[in-house]
Amino acid sequence: MTDIVAELLDLLEVERLEVDLFRGTGAGGETNIRIFGGHVIAQALAAAYRTVDDRLCHSLHAYFMRPGDPAIPVVYHVDEARDGSSFTTRRVTAIQHGKQILNMSASFHIQEESWQHQHPMPEVEGPEGIPTREELRKEQAHKVSDKRRQDYLRPRPIEIREIAPQDHFDPRPVSDVNHLWFRMEGARGVSPQMHQCLLAYASDMNLLGSSMRPHGLTWFRGEVMTASLDHSMWFHGPAEFDQWHLYTMDAPFTGGARGFNRGAIYTQDGRLVASVAQEGLVRPVKKK
Repeated sequence: MTDIVAELLDLLEVERLEVDLFRGTGAGGETNIRIFGGHVIAQALAAAYRTVDDRLCHSLHAYFMRPGDPAIPVVYHVDEARDGSSFTTRRVTAIQHGKQILNMSASFHIQEESWQHQHPMPEVEGPEGIPTREELRKEQAHKVSDKRRQDYLRPRPIEIREIAPQDHFDPRPVSDVNHLWFRMEGARGVSPQMHQCLLAYASDMNLLGSSMRPHGLTWFRGEVMTASLDHSMWFHGPAEFDQWHLYTMDAPFTGGARGFNRGAIYTQDGRLVASVAQEGLVRPVKKK
């Protein structure tokens, strides 16, 4: 297991401070500039799991309220809202500097058998032979300022291979529909709960970018202010995130300085394991 993989797994092992009070590390993970949204969601889910027995999360709904500060820990308060015979409900509040940065509701369900169907996985190129995120970034690193280059090139624990990546510094208007393959091989053998936390963490990757693709926008040109506003996720079945998963995304609407984005996550053999929806801030930066 590499150091960066171990770091992410440690990041999601929140520390219990009191019965329903937990603490998570703010630094590390996807970026050190500010706390990555998936980081807070995954830690909030991990905190909720510390109060839940014998059932897995089937849905979560979160609102981002303030940007996270990576310089200090995040405190998570879990409200044990309901323990039913089939469903368990938790509300989680993430706090920094005495203020909420995220609140989340999550529901957990016993395993039950029923009718089943799903939409088929899109027919796309497999992950083999597609350039990795690290390879693409090395090609464009000379365009990044000295101040940002180290973070831009820093190794990250989750392997990403985009099928039709945008040029970060010279984007063109393209379809909002986009796909990537992702996995974390070092997750082999972790608990089903941790696999869900890792998938929740990764589900915030590239999703908001879907609403910018038709407009030829990226984060790296200084033209747009972006932030995740909310994030919802539904788990349809167990995931093994050490294996390749396809994340297929689109953005039905962008307007009013917001973009609405959707995602579906499939195993490589075509099983739908999760669905995602997110609205994000997509605000033009006013030129001085």
